[in-house]
Amino acid sequence: MADLKIQGLAKSYKDVRVLESIDLHIASGEFFTLLGPSGCGKTTLLRTIAGFQHQDRGEIIVAGERIDHKPAHKRDIGMVFQDYAVFPHLSVADNVAFGLKARALPKAEIAERVAESLKMVRLDGYQDRLPAEMSGGQQQRIGLARAMAIRPTLLLMDEPLSNLDAKLRIELREDIRDIQRRLGITTIYVTHDQEEALAVSDRICVMNKGNVEQIGTPYEIYRKPMRRFAASFVGTMNFLPGQLEGGRLLVGSQVIDYPAQASGPVEVAIRPENVELAAASSRGGVISLKGEVLKVTFLGREAHYTLKTEAGEIVAQVADPAQDFIEMEGRPVEVRLPLQKIVLFRPSGDVLDAERAR
Repeated sequence: MADLKIQGLAKSYKDVRVLESIDLHIASGEFFTLLGPSGCGKTTLLRTIAGFQHQDRGEIIVAGERIDHKPAHKRDIGMVFQDYAVFPHLSVADNVAFGLKARALPKAEIAERVAESLKMVRLDGYQDRLPAEMSGGQQQRIGLARAMAIRPTLLLMDEPLSNLDAKLRIELREDIRDIQRRLGITTIYVTHDQEEALAVSDRICVMNKGNVEQIGTPYEIYRKPMRRFAASFVGTMNFLPGQLEGGRLLVGSQVIDYPAQASGPVEVAIRPENVELAAASSRGGVISLKGEVLKVTFLGREAHYTLKTEAGEIVAQVADPAQDFIEMEGRPVEVRLPLQKIVLFRPSGDVLDAERAR
């Protein structure tokens, strides 16, 4: 196992800056995910680590050794690609053995590692088949087995599940995580799928326009966003305009005491599952807004409510709603935003420090 340090890494294509001075430290054995929209630089970063392209400046250090001057085939890295990248003319076993043969390992050791890797990805018994006889999920397992067979220092995975159907994605992501934990391989995983990132990662790096927006555990990224972009990209977040003035927070016509030294405009952010709908009440500790139910979408175990409030339109999510709660379109309702569940963002997009300390 080995840790990975990236220091001041930058990359441009002609006049377009794709990566802006990236600094990361990924611990040995960690499952680290690069998450962000298309074009944010996550795949470029992964391919630079792999050695498929070279950075303009910066360093890549694995287990204390700088590797960015080495060609890709000498970096001891396993790679799993989005498009399976299996050799169609080779059997399953020969696909998995490809990297081992390139390393000129003894035949007995190659056979042992191939069998071990195929068993790990639940493809034992398929060694003589051709990839054309396998499903998409099975072909991706071949790619995973081939990457692991060489016992790499780092395992890099570039959107490995994006070509699979929803059910298979969930099944294979669980297998990948289980295998990674068992082997303890330091893994860098690229995806634009938020749920996938939350499900498999030890830590997540949210990227945007070549920059790191936030790094944290799945819980921290979802519950304690430090940047507006991270809050808006991961899951659903409501944003309402607000104003801080002398220890008070103004939202719509509501004024409530709020322990912050700052003054000026803010955005009040809250997850839909934390929005409460109720009859009028004087309960403290909440921002209470007058609202109207514009639309109800019933999804079985939960319902989503599109609400028009005096401060703006937001979405609420209610688990296991009663029937009379589903038939609410067009009705007035009180919309409560519990203070302990909100996050305030400055116009710059940074979280309000005083709120983070609450």
